[in-house]
Amino acid sequence: MRQLPSLNMLRVFEEVARHRSFNQAAVGLNVTQGAVSRQIKQFEDYLGVALFIRTPQGLSLTEAGTALFPHLSDAFDQVERALQAVRVPNLRQRLRIVAPPTWATRWLSAHLRAFCQRYPDISLSVTHQANHDNLAEIDCHIRFGLAAASHCDSQLLVMERHIAVASPELFVEDQPPDLKRFPLLHILHDGKRLKVWENWLAAMGRDDIDAAHGLEFSTLDQVIHTALAGGGLAVIDRQMIEKELANGSLLPITPVEVLGPYGYWLDVANDKQGLSKVRLFTDWLEWVSNP
Repeated sequence: MRQLPSLNMLRVFEEVARHRSFNQAAVGLNVTQGAVSRQIKQFEDYLGVALFIRTPQGLSLTEAGTALFPHLSDAFDQVERALQAVRVPNLRQRLRIVAPPTWATRWLSAHLRAFCQRYPDISLSVTHQANHDNLAEIDCHIRFGLAAASHCDSQLLVMERHIAVASPELFVEDQPPDLKRFPLLHILHDGKRLKVWENWLAAMGRDDIDAAHGLEFSTLDQVIHTALAGGGLAVIDRQMIEKELANGSLLPITPVEVLGPYGYWLDVANDKQGLSKVRLFTDWLEWVSNP
């Protein structure tokens, strides 16, 4: 087996070396500058040498970076030529994904433009459930759960980061709403309430609140919209409400944040792992999920 670092590290180094700029590389790769910096740091740690130095004139390659760059650039050129030689012109591939509806609406849709621009020959089909008739056609399954699946290649994309939020109209003179005064909003998963309120209250050291009372909903989007309308208080994964937190339509009740125990997992059947469209999507998804 070849002893190689991740493809992302190699691509990021080649892009930074070509532009002599973290910022321009980030724009070209459709990621944040911080993500580029972290990949370069991990690559330097892997090699045990520095690849770039900052000078008054800008970013420069070290001796090791100068030696590596042309070889890596040539290697990418050869790979590209090899792929173009065997690729069927104008062939579009359809990638079929099953994903939780709120995750697909609030997270995936916000990033799809970057994926489609990078891979214009891949058409996505995103649904929220699979049936027995089309199960074999599904390429990737994004799953909300507690642990990796045992029957396929399963990797954690991101853990939930829960915070308690409310509409600004429930705050009085900048004071957060009383937890005893307003309904607690609950989300159902597989017909049962997720214990997000219990976990958050435990982290707060609050044993005076009955987490059993309140309203329950079948989707997280329903919880979010009810909270936006001032219909109650909600504990929500902050990654699902980044827009609302940024524009102030939902406000944290306290800064306390509870990690997990649920997360989003990427499951790929064993017979799908070798498909190029699946590899491209999984690499991209891992990249944007951990910027």
